[in-house]
Amino acid sequence: RARAKKMTAETCKAIFLTGHGGYDKLQVQEASIPALKGDEVRIKVEACGLNFAELMQRQGLYRRSPTPPYIPGFECAGIVEEIGEHVTELKVDQRVMCVSGRGAWSEKVVAPAERVIPIPEKLSFEEAAAIPVNYLTAYLMLFRCAHLREGQSVLIHMAAGGVGVAATQLAKSVPNVTLFGTASAPKHAVIKENGIDYPIDYRTTDYEVEVKKISPDGVDIVLDPLAGKDFKKGFNLLRPFGVTVLFGGANFLQENKSYFNLAKQWFQTSSFDPFQLIGKNRTVSGFDLGGLFKNPDVLVAMKELVRLYEEGVVKPKVDSVFAFEEIGEAQKRMHSRLNVGDRKS
Repeated sequence: RARAKKMTAETCKAIFLTGHGGYDKLQVQEASIPALKGDEVRIKVEACGLNFAELMQRQGLYRRSPTPPYIPGFECAGIVEEIGEHVTELKVDQRVMCVSGRGAWSEKVVAPAERVIPIPEKLSFEEAAAIPVNYLTAYLMLFRCAHLREGQSVLIHMAAGGVGVAATQLAKSVPNVTLFGTASAPKHAVIKENGIDYPIDYRTTDYEVEVKKISPDGVDIVLDPLAGKDFKKGFNLLRPFGVTVLFGGANFLQENKSYFNLAKQWFQTSSFDPFQLIGKNRTVSGFDLGGLFKNPDVLVAMKELVRLYEEGVVKPKVDSVFAFEEIGEAQKRMHSRLNVGDRKS
């Protein structure tokens, strides 16, 4: 057992967000490794995840972000190097994944032990780093926000993305669930293989019309990472007692930073009349994993996801792997929606 040190002068390589703007705001620099507290562990990072939230952070659109410069990154996987004196459930050299909440884009991560979970030997570090954010988001939205039940139907936007892949797999663990998924046509074979029953090309068709062709009374659950005009369209698709879970704002993301587009998307999202909920017997729920890292339900869900992996329900899909120095290219790939599943650094 390695003992915690009170002070450290060690450094490591990390990706810093130096300001808000273009890809050049992400720079690889030397970072000081924080001193370890009694309830923390230090992890030698083997892989870390890239999510849409980090794209929003770079553009200054993610509310829970600190002021730059800082090290982004919500999740990682690696090997425990050192443990604090009060840590009893983890050990040095153990393979783990971590939902850090911040600072995961680093060669070394110090995190509270309660956010670190051992992983099976057969789970690669790249796959493990794809689980915390995507699968926790999907799991908590489906089973805590929307209370998915047997026989229901779900519309999953961006079904080829990290959360979309996770939500598809988890929803299919419930009997007789029907899944609609939006994605560009080249990704339809992949999302159908993953479990989507009805792929819809959002670029060439109106998904609201396409869903109603198959299910005239709509769906029970909409998972919405888009916001803007799609928020209202999703709400219109809900059956009585249906739930829309809003968990992102992909429609806000534009590299040219158009303030007109931001204002337009914001207005289309926020100009919602809550009294419609009463008359139409529908529910709108919000979800942000960033506000739940200290919630005990997160740890319970993490352990449940490891169990579901061992049962073959959770099957992380890693789209591609990049070096730290290629973080700009990784974000470009995600922003262009070329990826299927999660990206790793």
